[in-house]
Amino acid sequence: MRGIFIVLEGPDGAGTTKHSKLLGDRLTHENHAVLCTFEPTDGPVGSTIRSDLRAGISFSPFDLQTRFCDDRTWHVNEVIEPALARGTTVISDRYFHSTIVYGLALGIPRPQLDAMNTKFIRPDVTLFLLPPFAVLQERMSRRDHTDALERSELQKKVCDAYRTLATDDPSIIVIDSSGELEEVAEQIYQAVAVSSKQ
Repeated sequence: MRGIFIVLEGPDGAGTTKHSKLLGDRLTHENHAVLCTFEPTDGPVGSTIRSDLRAGISFSPFDLQTRFCDDRTWHVNEVIEPALARGTTVISDRYFHSTIVYGLALGIPRPQLDAMNTKFIRPDVTLFLLPPFAVLQERMSRRDHTDALERSELQKKVCDAYRTLATDDPSIIVIDSSGELEEVAEQIYQAVAVSSKQ
């Protein structure tokens, strides 16, 4: 039996990493085989993207999103698809929606971004964690280091783009992740439980 592919998306500071882990831990506790993964990956392309962004190396918006898609190709072929074929539940902290929203925020036309991502498999469950922008700003201000994609003005555009994508696709589940950690985690778990039974 093929595994379920779950994606948690959201702007920086939305809590996707924390909640991916919490969801993975809960499903594992329920005796599900679970693989938690993330983008950009720690694969050959993703590792280079991370180091280049931290170093402040600049790329054109299109070149940057092309690199993210190259990383995603590796991710799907080497990590996600093999795990799903084994019947494992895969939880990814970010996926192709990130390329679309960051690309839009950087001025790339939507049709071009959609075309770059048509080849990738679609998640069975997609959740957008979207707290108010003021909450994101406060959380980001606590970080010791931010990269070039975490600037406030860009993040406002990213938030708006996530909300546009959610409006365009009614299958996307939007959760306000500004509440108490345990309450938000329960909302995510219940949304996954309901969606995976449909």
